[in-house]
Amino acid sequence: MIRTGSRLLRPVEAISALLLSIIIVLLLMGVTSRYVFSIPVVWIDEVASICFLWLAMLGSAIALDRNEHLRLTIFLGMFPKNLQGFVQTLALLLIATFLLVMMEPSVDYVMEEWFVTSAALNIPNSFRVSAIAFGIFLMFAIVVSYAIRTSTVRDLVMSTALLAAIGALCWLLSPTLLGWGNYNILIFLVGFVVVCLVLGVPIAFCFGVGTMCFLAFATHVPIFVMIGRMDEGMSSIILLSVPIFVMLGCVLDATGMGKAIVDFMASMLGHVRAGMSYVLLGSLFLVSGISGSKVSDMATVAPALFPEMKRRGHKPKEMIALLSTGAAMADTVPPSIVLIVLGSVAGVSIAGLFTSGFVVAMVLLAALAVLARWKAGSEDLTGVRRASFRVIRNAALIAAPALVLPFIIRSAVGGGVATATEVSTIAVLYSIVIGIVLYGGISWRKFYAMLVETAALSGAILMILGTALAMAWALTQTGFAQQLATLMINMPGGWISYMAVTIVVFMTLGCVLEGLPAIVLMAPIMFPIAKNLGINDIHYSMVVVTAMNIGLMTPPIGIGFYIACKIGNVSPDEAMGAIWPYLLALIVGLIFIAAIPAISTAFV
Repeated sequence: MIRTGSRLLRPVEAISALLLSIIIVLLLMGVTSRYVFSIPVVWIDEVASICFLWLAMLGSAIALDRNEHLRLTIFLGMFPKNLQGFVQTLALLLIATFLLVMMEPSVDYVMEEWFVTSAALNIPNSFRVSAIAFGIFLMFAIVVSYAIRTSTVRDLVMSTALLAAIGALCWLLSPTLLGWGNYNILIFLVGFVVVCLVLGVPIAFCFGVGTMCFLAFATHVPIFVMIGRMDEGMSSIILLSVPIFVMLGCVLDATGMGKAIVDFMASMLGHVRAGMSYVLLGSLFLVSGISGSKVSDMATVAPALFPEMKRRGHKPKEMIALLSTGAAMADTVPPSIVLIVLGSVAGVSIAGLFTSGFVVAMVLLAALAVLARWKAGSEDLTGVRRASFRVIRNAALIAAPALVLPFIIRSAVGGGVATATEVSTIAVLYSIVIGIVLYGGISWRKFYAMLVETAALSGAILMILGTALAMAWALTQTGFAQQLATLMINMPGGWISYMAVTIVVFMTLGCVLEGLPAIVLMAPIMFPIAKNLGINDIHYSMVVVTAMNIGLMTPPIGIGFYIACKIGNVSPDEAMGAIWPYLLALIVGLIFIAAIPAISTAFV
């Protein structure tokens, strides 16, 4: 949607790269001082927190400039061609309107936080939260400049007039809307958000627009409160590990560590029937433990395996089906960013989630492997030979440093040796050193590009978390959460019925919203109900994440399915018919996970 001149944002990109570097260095200093010298440095967390919020807002602006904010594009092509320009202009002005309305509250928030001082540095909190105001102003400038340069005068006038008319109508109806109670949830927090999604507005701003309109027209709550909720959503210290693990994924791609793992597994299993399918699934399982990103996982594995799979007679649509569902399976493998965010939002032990996620992923891996073996009956193994011991040994030696990393991450966090944030910084340092020494190194230009890309992706993720938490807060203030809890607790069937409802809800949300916003939006509502029904929080977390990932890969809406098609260069129309058996295999695995709590909790 948006692509302004990148030269204008080069200073912002440079500052973002510097901030990310400072965060990594600070966290490494904290780990070293705490574990090596037994001297905790209390000011490190505060400085890292300041840098982190600035990184989030500047990264969000970069993502907006690069068109890297997550949004739903499936409906855009359905509009008549003569309306597509108007729709895109309308989407841009919706973003601009949200940012314009947020400007004054963000400045007021900075002024209010001047009287709050940090514990260690003893400086006003305004130095940190001014990032929100600056980021909002910067994103507004990006959107407006792009809209002016790319939209026709007619589209601009019509879009402005339509938004003004809708705003005036809502304002006139505001006294009536105040008495409508929970119907306003359907109008603003569902209706407005869905309309924005259909128009192609990035998901973060869909939540922002819906929440802003809900507070402005259907409540007496000042919009100022929304800035505080966004700050809360983006500032959790646990979330510091998100950009570090995103950076880890970039290092994985750049150094070829992921490819080394794929090559090793291919040497071990490539000669058996369905062997390349096993390699694909196993590689996704292991690689995800390093990168924590589904996109990175698929981009690493597909190019290395698809040519040989095609030669053996695998159909492209079957390969895409296996790739996408395999990535859905792998999202529970630590260090999953989704698990980290879930632990932060729902107050669940991240160490427990990491341990349980490993086991749950193995159950789903087994379900997909059985289906892959059944489908490989006609595989052409002509000319395929078992790799010699020498080839396997050499592949193992090359892959060994990369293979060690996932287990370092899991054992360190699961054993309570270090937090997810601390492990992420150690993993990045390990990967960079190993990559430079053993895997060909990283040029300074490439390293800088990785820092900027990490900032953009992290900013897009954290902006979603901020606006989604604001929307979740608005939803809970209506009393809807308490009413839903009462209804769910009194459902016939107890916890089993609630699990069934959970699977349906999160599969549906996964199709539309992707993982992170769905979790931030629904976790504060659903997890307390599960706890009242006696459901273990780790067990419930595994059901939620698995159901959401299945929805993410479910056509015709699931975003992850289209990403897999793009990576594999296969038409979505062609792949859509082949994915259903694989999704069914995942659903069978999910039913076992939901029905047998011990799968999730036995090793925690």
